[in-house]
Amino acid sequence: VQLQASGGGLVQAGESLSLSCTVSGLPLVDYYVIGWFRQAPGKEREGISCISSSGGTVDLTDSMKGRFTLSRDNAMNTAYLQMNSLKPEDTAIYYCAATLGRGCLLSFNYDYWGQGTQVTVSS
Repeated sequence: VQLQASGGGLVQAGESLSLSCTVSGLPLVDYYVIGWFRQAPGKEREGISCISSSGGTVDLTDSMKGRFTLSRDNAMNTAYLQMNSLKPEDTAIYYCAATLGRGCLLSFNYDYWGQGTQVTVSS
């Protein structure tokens, strides 16, 4: 099983990035919830949101609401995190993960993790 997160990079404040998470080797992948997390230097891992097989999502935290959007393409086994109006405080390693369980923002609920992609936002 492999989750490949990609799309990170260095951008300036106010710019956008679109992260992708491609899943391979996972049977019945359509049934899995895909979660997005991030971890900034010196901080704990933070849950961003998750997206179900039907496209339902959990509300983002206020700091991300209106700027981040989740989507997925089941045919492509890929989930996306669109990030607009990026801020320096969004700088972190962004991870995607997969679970059949509940608890969208609880990292211990997730069975499979990607390697993370670095997002750096300069001021």
